[in-house]
Amino acid sequence: MFSHIMIGVNDLEISRSFYDATLQILGYRKGVLDPKGRYFYFGGGNILALTKPINGEPASHGNGATIGFSSESPEQVDSWYASGLANGGVSCEDPPGIRKSGKFQLYLAYLRDPADNKVCAMYRYPKQKLQSNKIVNK
Repeated sequence: MFSHIMIGVNDLEISRSFYDATLQILGYRKGVLDPKGRYFYFGGGNILALTKPINGEPASHGNGATIGFSSESPEQVDSWYASGLANGGVSCEDPPGIRKSGKFQLYLAYLRDPADNKVCAMYRYPKQKLQSNKIVNK
């Protein structure tokens, strides 16, 4: 559905450090700097880009917006979260854990990146592997 996601940041190098560390956990390579001074992350047919706003105004986060990254396991989500905290991210929402969303059982972790964008890592449980005593209704 999407060709890419580009987010505005105020300090490219601080944001690059955060995304290099957290996206590496999810199997992405380090960001690639293009001639226009933007960092691009490629993986699984997806593209995430970091840029200073082209209008020269400060970057700002989207209130109500979240960028979600797929993961392969709850342990990978936890590693992503720990890496994010160690690289300038700030915890937001509830601690990492299982959430129930309609018919889906998800393991989620949320952070604010160094530019205050809300990001999330998510693992979707196969129905047969869910331990119902750990579900947190959200």
